[in-house]
Amino acid sequence: MYRYRSALTRRRFLLSTGAWAAGAALPKVLFAHTGGSARLVVVILRGALDGLAAVPPYADPDYAGLHGELAIAAPGRAEGALALDDGFGLHPSFAFLHERYLARELLVFHAVASPYRDRSHFDGQNVLENGLAKPIGTADGWLNRALAALPRGTGPAGERAVAISQNVPLILRGDAPVISKSPQATPDVDAELLERLADLYSKDDWFSARLSEAVQADRLADGGSNSADSASMDAPPAPLGRPASSERPASAGQPAMTAPQNTPVKPAAPDRVSGVAHMAATLMRSEDGPEVAVIEAGGWDTHANQGGAKGALAQRLAGLDKALRTLADELGPLWPQTAVLVVTEFGRTAAVNGTRGTDHGTGGAAFLVGGAVRGGRVIADWPGLARAALLDSRDLRPTLDLRSLFKTVLDEHMRIDAKTLATRVFPDSRGARPLQGLMRA
Repeated sequence: MYRYRSALTRRRFLLSTGAWAAGAALPKVLFAHTGGSARLVVVILRGALDGLAAVPPYADPDYAGLHGELAIAAPGRAEGALALDDGFGLHPSFAFLHERYLARELLVFHAVASPYRDRSHFDGQNVLENGLAKPIGTADGWLNRALAALPRGTGPAGERAVAISQNVPLILRGDAPVISKSPQATPDVDAELLERLADLYSKDDWFSARLSEAVQADRLADGGSNSADSASMDAPPAPLGRPASSERPASAGQPAMTAPQNTPVKPAAPDRVSGVAHMAATLMRSEDGPEVAVIEAGGWDTHANQGGAKGALAQRLAGLDKALRTLADELGPLWPQTAVLVVTEFGRTAAVNGTRGTDHGTGGAAFLVGGAVRGGRVIADWPGLARAALLDSRDLRPTLDLRSLFKTVLDEHMRIDAKTLATRVFPDSRGARPLQGLMRA
């Protein structure tokens, strides 16, 4: 197991492929990875999560000085981190993720990034989602290309993947059919008005179906939220005349993603993200439900008043943690065969800025959690935070390409062969070599 010592040598890379013995740590569930058994959820945190706050490297001698008032204290101290491997911790808002780490269902990745280095949200998100080394050059996303390579499932066409979003994000655009479902932030409608609308639309099959979908989607989302103040969603409200829930197939014939289409989504109230997770799990658990889901959450662009163990970022991390707990609870018997990827377009600066926040950076953190994950480890080729080690004298230097993580999950969990991953899914990723031993056999 990787041990982060105060010396912090750079070339230590955790890939313990046989460290965890079988037995009590492994779930007592056997399943095949093909034929629609494996489940994959990708959570995109739009706006750039501060990985040095989410996964504080508290033993790095330069961490506290650079991150200043935003730094998270060591485990055991007041408002300290939740202990991981020696030297790394989780933000104290991550209670559920820490439980999964102790249960060996969470892998934490640090000093990771996509190949993108120019710190624009629009382009950074495009590279994160298209799976290439540059923001332009394809109209489809790596996850859609992976779907096209999966064995044909038993479910109906178009339901192998769902985006819980107003529009299908770039990561799921392509030739493989997918759907999007998005409950929108609409005013409360009383039962009497719904009855009148149902009567009005009763002789029109299309409008009747759209009304039914809207009501069902709103109930699914509200099922995971207990807050009356959580009406705002990640996506902006639908224009007048558009149903509050949409179900639209996406294809490669759609135009390529551009900056306006990929604008960071409106921040969601933390509890509402749990509602979106509830909706995703309910759909995946249904008969012939999708095997893959993508969830988006905005609000991670913390330029000002970020906060440390408490504050704006802490609240949003708590909302994410609650959403992941909701996802696990609602998936129920599917959790042992589920992997959840949590990623963001890039990290944030190592040093606190003049407005008590952080600016766009490069290296950051990512998470892989689920019953199918061979967890309980931190994977980091840690470069250190000394000034000479920082990228451009400001950012955590990335030492792991996110595509290495993506390849491994698609190989070990979804059973897509290495040649297909290298040539079709991530065609210009020769330098991003797959990892090993991230998923349970």
